[in-house]
Amino acid sequence: MLVWLSTYLAQFESGFAVFQYITVRGIFSIITALLISLAIGPYMIRRLNYLQIGQVVRDDGPKSHFSKAGTPTMGGALILVSILFSTLLWSDLNNHYVWITLAVTLLFGAIGWVDDYRKVFEKNPKGLPAKWKYLWQSVVGLGASVFLYTSAIGPAETHYIVPFFKDISINIGIFYVVISYFVIVGSSNAVNLTDGLDGLAILPTVMVGGALGLIAYLSGHVGFSEYLQIPYVAGAGELVIFCGTIVGAGLGFLWFNTYPAQVFMGDVGALALGAALGMVAIIARHEIVLFIMGGIFVAETVSVILQVGSFKLTGKRIFRMAPLHHHFELKGWPEPRVIVRFWIITVMLVLIGLATLKLR
Repeated sequence: MLVWLSTYLAQFESGFAVFQYITVRGIFSIITALLISLAIGPYMIRRLNYLQIGQVVRDDGPKSHFSKAGTPTMGGALILVSILFSTLLWSDLNNHYVWITLAVTLLFGAIGWVDDYRKVFEKNPKGLPAKWKYLWQSVVGLGASVFLYTSAIGPAETHYIVPFFKDISINIGIFYVVISYFVIVGSSNAVNLTDGLDGLAILPTVMVGGALGLIAYLSGHVGFSEYLQIPYVAGAGELVIFCGTIVGAGLGFLWFNTYPAQVFMGDVGALALGAALGMVAIIARHEIVLFIMGGIFVAETVSVILQVGSFKLTGKRIFRMAPLHHHFELKGWPEPRVIVRFWIITVMLVLIGLATLKLR
């Protein structure tokens, strides 16, 4: 929105042209989203407490979690509000990548909201039935994948690249839709599975989102993409503003979500943020790098798959409890130790992911 205004005002005062730079708008998008989160966070927490929208704790979970019962949930709405307003304020609204990414984020947030609503008001820890949740995730994810495939104007937007082997560019054709669908839905559920401890999911999301923003900027820049030998995707650079809002909103939410949490993200935030990361990775053509940087999300998901598969096939459990963070809790690790160590691992994985831009 401010891009249009600055373009008009630059006719009278050249200083307003600074807002045409993506980097400047990316910085201000972080600050704006952060300030919105910090400003409305206390009010939202009081409102959630007043409405008695509290967390329902699983009966089979760690005993230390019983003290969390009643803590306000659905705090992910705070993140989505901050992302929405900051994105609309600082993005170039003529860019279709901004609109499709924002739409997918909000739609996945809506699915999560329904899930949280059932948990809170119906006092059902399972929330929305898995088949219905997956159905609507599939509808949105498949719709976004088809849109990106049909709107692609160049081979770089749909070819598959492999990190470390930048001379390999695979034309996957219609399989682009299939892969994109699994990336969107998979990353959404992976972040949701990770969101089980105070601050555990949000800071890795912030770090991965910030790194993806940098990658999107490089992919959307002719000079940098040619130098790094990564696909040039015209318009992808505008997603640095969207990723900036994830960073700002996430840090603002962490202010209230850090241990001991005053509010929980809920599915409304976790599902939306996971889908957002998947969308940016797909548009920037770095799905495998997302897999690397989001290694914590991957490990949490794989632990659940292995646990369920092992129990159904052999009747035995591999972990004391899944997802993985509960396993370490039951081993006697204090919650803050699990959280901080997972954060440290994410820092290393993000650095490895960024290193793939140069290494070949």
